[in-house]
Amino acid sequence: MSFGKLLLPPLLALGLSACVNLGGKVPPSMLVLTPATVVAGGTLQRGAAKDALVILIPEVPRKLETNRVPVQIDGSNIAYLQDAVWADKPARLIQMLLMETISAKNNRMVLNQVDAGGKAEHYLAGALLEFGVDATRNEAVVIYDAVRLQNGKEVEKKRFEARSTVLEIKPGAAGSALNNAANVVANDIAAWLAAPA
Repeated sequence: MSFGKLLLPPLLALGLSACVNLGGKVPPSMLVLTPATVVAGGTLQRGAAKDALVILIPEVPRKLETNRVPVQIDGSNIAYLQDAVWADKPARLIQMLLMETISAKNNRMVLNQVDAGGKAEHYLAGALLEFGVDATRNEAVVIYDAVRLQNGKEVEKKRFEARSTVLEIKPGAAGSALNNAANVVANDIAAWLAAPA
């Protein structure tokens, strides 16, 4: 048997181990945000990039720079909910939820910054301040400071907040309640943007 054939099985095993995460506990499922209102399949939107609304990824505090779900234990302490993991970071999930909701409800072309290519004149920026569970009230809490920016007009800033009851502080219930609260915020922002600036 050649030396190459003897090396082949260990090398294959080494390559496989590089693709498989052998460390840490893998969560049974991952949490996502599901828009309550979606753009219908086959919908075509056309227009100049300058007229599109660009949704920027919101700023977040350090506690939300993770895929985990923060739980406010008391006035000065948080923990992360065991086995509760988002499929993406909260800032990106909220951006995608806002893009879908605003496009569907306002029948407007909504783009991200890359797709707009620097030509847009209408922006929605903001800060996602809270996106977690308040254990003292058994509530999911979403707080978003939205900033409307449009060339030639005054800047507008408005705070949006929604709370949803968490039946039990476990991944499934927390994820469902946060999804409900996030959709309320997204719907309220869409209505705000639909009003004349």
